[in-house]
Amino acid sequence: MDINVNIEGLDLAPGEVEALRPEAASALDRLWSGQMDMTGWVKAPIEQDEEALKYLLDVADIIREEAQLLLVLGIGGSYMGAKAAIEALPKFEHGIEVKFLGINFCTDYYREIIEEVKRKSTIVCIVSKSGNTMEIQAALEVIRPIMEEKYGSKEEAAKRILAVTDESKGRIRQEVNEMGYTSFVLPGNIGGRYSMMTAAGLLPIAAAGIDVRELLRGAEAMATSPLWDTCGADYAIGRYLMHEKYGKTVDVTCFNHSRMGYFGEWMKQLFGESEGKEGKGLWPATLQFSTDLHSMGQFLQEGSRVFFETMLVIDGYDDEIVIPAGTFKGMTVEEMNNIMVEGVIKAHRSAGNPIIEIHVPQLTPFYFGQLVYFMETSCAITAMLMGVDPFNQPGVESYKTEMRKLCGLEG
Repeated sequence: MDINVNIEGLDLAPGEVEALRPEAASALDRLWSGQMDMTGWVKAPIEQDEEALKYLLDVADIIREEAQLLLVLGIGGSYMGAKAAIEALPKFEHGIEVKFLGINFCTDYYREIIEEVKRKSTIVCIVSKSGNTMEIQAALEVIRPIMEEKYGSKEEAAKRILAVTDESKGRIRQEVNEMGYTSFVLPGNIGGRYSMMTAAGLLPIAAAGIDVRELLRGAEAMATSPLWDTCGADYAIGRYLMHEKYGKTVDVTCFNHSRMGYFGEWMKQLFGESEGKEGKGLWPATLQFSTDLHSMGQFLQEGSRVFFETMLVIDGYDDEIVIPAGTFKGMTVEEMNNIMVEGVIKAHRSAGNPIIEIHVPQLTPFYFGQLVYFMETSCAITAMLMGVDPFNQPGVESYKTEMRKLCGLEG
């Protein structure tokens, strides 16, 4: 575990964290037991099927050879993990452009994607267990005719459509069987927001030119870290105490790296959908520093005390930029970034803000894999400490039901 977590800035009472470690360890044991629904992600990094991974990488190579654009149809966990990794991590030169559709019902966004599909050699990847989610249905019903016209027939278009879906059932699996799409299995015991290390995330990430073996190696390193037996769950415990004992309702995660913005979006789904049930849960907010210090910084310094902060800091960069002249001559941009982080922590601590620090050595696939697995596990533990199921989302189903009624699809 190369990621360093410091919760001293929460100013918890002596012994509070230690008192909850046995309960957190019990939650972790339940996650690893194999007896809990939707926990297939827990052992996935250490139980990788090498043959399946090689096939995925071979398909990613074909995508890069035959297309300029990979269009992923997915929503929520079916796309957020992939987009977070693609935006955060450096790519190889041979990676191709990856775009996403089915993430909204915005006409202008659809129009932009349609124009790109018409203009560029495209492969489509559907990521959905069932295919019944309305955003995915609509996206497929718009894009498929365009692909058929572009490539001359249903049969030719089908050669350029991939699917990551349920192994045996659902609308998309039926299409795979009928049309012969190249397909991958989306495991039934892994929910969307925990699926980045499955084909749902790995295929687009690999197509973009990111080293997914390193990503998985990082996740494995985190999964097997001995620190889970001592202080590994302290982040989860600290968050729980902020919510349950200290009355905080908002967890503001602050990034010092501009490429981590969509990782923040992924975190919002992970924590919001896992914890936000039965009147419980922390509202997950994210900010980009130093940009947002000139807007939300005022609220953080002097606003209502409903929140605590998680400073998620990328410590190092490969290619430093030296300021050549002026007031800061000789300093690097990285040094300025570090000074900003230190200054923020001092200022916000002086205002009484509880602060957790998470430090990541560098933004590489290996450390990113560690961070993803750490957040998934910490989130599940916090939710279990709160007494809610981390893996269901009954509230999400409510809006889907109402939408289908308004479309006349069910009573």
